[in-house]
Order: sequence, then C-alpha cells, then structure tokens
Amino acid sequence: MSNEPADDAQDAEENQRLPILKTYKLYIDGKFPRTESGRYYTPEADGVALGNICQASRKDVKNAVVAARKAHSGWANRTAYNRGQILYRIGEMLEGRREQFTAELIKQGLTAPQAAHEVNQSIDRLIYYAGWCDKFQQVFSSVNPVASSHFNFSLLEPMGVVFVIASETSPLLGLIGMLAPVIASGNSCILLTCESKPLSAMTFAEVLQTSDVPAGVVNLLTGNAAELGPHLASHKDINALAYDGADHDYLKTLQENGISNLKRVLNYHFDWTADSDGNPYLIKDFCEVKTTWHPIEKISAAGSGY
Repeated sequence: MSNEPADDAQDAEENQRLPILKTYKLYIDGKFPRTESGRYYTPEADGVALGNICQASRKDVKNAVVAARKAHSGWANRTAYNRGQILYRIGEMLEGRREQFTAELIKQGLTAPQAAHEVNQSIDRLIYYAGWCDKFQQVFSSVNPVASSHFNFSLLEPMGVVFVIASETSPLLGLIGMLAPVIASGNSCILLTCESKPLSAMTFAEVLQTSDVPAGVVNLLTGNAAELGPHLASHKDINALAYDGADHDYLKTLQENGISNLKRVLNYHFDWTADSDGNPYLIKDFCEVKTTWHPIEKISAAGSGY
C-alpha cells in the first residue's frame, strides 16, 4: 500500500508551517542575558533567516566590562600551566561538537569543505595556544645587561581587559584566532562577534559556559560595530582594543576615541583561510613589559656568602 498521500500531506503541512527561529542571547559573566535594550536583528543567508540575534547596547557593554574587570585578577593569577589546561579543554569540547559547528557554518553560507576547514583550524588554534601558555614567557622575557651592580629582568604581564572586534569574513576561526592569544597571557576579554554570521560564535559561548573558563573571563556581544566600537574605544576601563578588519576610516575613529586613556589600539587584517599555524607574537601584543631591578650583594672580604 502506497504512503504517497500521507507524504504529500506532511509536505503540505511543512510548507504552511512558520519556522520558529532560535533566539541567540548575549554571553556576559558566564550567563546568557537578553540585551537590556530589547533590540534584535535577523541576518539572512541565501534569503533564509538565520535566527533572532540580540543587538547589544551601551548598557550591555558596561555590564560586560564590569564582568571582565572583576574576573581579570583571578585569571591573571592562575598558573600558566593551568591556563594552558583550560584552553586545551575548550579545544576538546569544540572537537566533540564538530558536526554542529560545521552545520551552522554551512547554514551561514560556507561550503561544506570551507566549514570543515574552519572548524578544524579553530580546534587546532586552541590547542596551539594552549601549548604556548607556559612557554611564551621564556621566549619573550630577558635578562638585560646593566652598568651597575644589579640584575635587570624584563617580564611580560597581561594588559587587563581587552576588547576585540572580530573578523567579518571568518565567523568562527576569526573569533577563536583572536580570543586564544588574548586569554593565554592572563587577559580577560570582550568580543564583538561577526555581525552578518553570528550563529557559530554564540554557540561557541555554550562551549565556554560548560568548560573550565571562569565566568567573566570571556564575554561575547552581538551587534553593530559602527555603533559600539567608538564607545568601547573611549571606555576608561578597557586597556586595549583589537580590530580585525580593513576599514581605515573606522580604525581612525577607534584610535581617536582611544586617545583619552592612552589605550593601545591594534589592527589586524588576517586571511584566516591561509593563516594555518597561529602566531605567538599575538600573545606578546596583548602584554605589557615589566622591568624589575634587583641589587647584587658583593662578596665580603672573608669570602662568606652574597
């Protein structure tokens, strides 16, 4: 007996049914709040709506900065080895959800090979920077020669709270490629995700929330970079800003707004599809150099000790 009439009825019902779009909320202080403004937008790919995306406001930014500042000292005081363990754990969890992230990237317009490559490279990038957590200090620090009876050491310390405007062309790898070096050295961060393809970034927040990353160390916002960027650049409690993009007029606006508290404004324009092995110098970009002097005690005439 044929099931064709039943199949036709199911197809007709499916065609008449309105899809229920998922609402993707913000990720602040380890929680998933809706934007306080009540605003949202609905990006599309190939004419298909991707979901209801929160459009973050200046109040959301303030909440994220407060959370990041509160979390910074605890994260900075973790051992480098422990930060490496946590980054590795994030990579492990992303590996376990590989198929979900690949499907979301395809939904946002990437081809299947592009999506698979982006997920693979994102996992590899996390593992790569996990390995650098307890090594970059030895590579970039130094013992400096001085003319007096002192030891002089230069060491790297985290800058504090870093704001990142993520890539608009690489929705997952561009986000993780900037996030990993920022937190590897002990910074806390706020990331403004890809506006046109935000799904995988906000799903990545679920990975962070169930991993070992302390609440507030990573905060993810969705919304308009032109609206939020200048405000964040002028925020007095943000220590550095990184913009992954090629809009020189926008970069100039960020630099002008960052002058008020001498904020470091960094600009990158990576081709994430070609940049396959990461770069330890990105960790150094988000550190301050601290120089310490220590006197050398001379040997006594009797030859006892220092």
